[in-house]
Amino acid sequence: MSFEEDEHVVLHDKHSEFDGEVGTITQTMESMFGDVTYTISFEDGQESGVPEDALEAAPDDAETDDDDE
Repeated sequence: MSFEEDEHVVLHDKHSEFDGEVGTITQTMESMFGDVTYTISFEDGQESGVPEDALEAAPDDAETDDDDE
């Protein structure tokens, strides 16, 4: 499953301080080999170079606080 910019996703990376948090995709990057990585924005920062297999679509009710302002 691929993701698009502005989609809400859950990050699953035990080495990240944002593991298990919902964030918003702010950028997608494709390598010359066809691999896609993402930059995810969270309330307290961002994570770059996230592979697709570390992401899961967020439930519809799990939007970030950025949308409430």
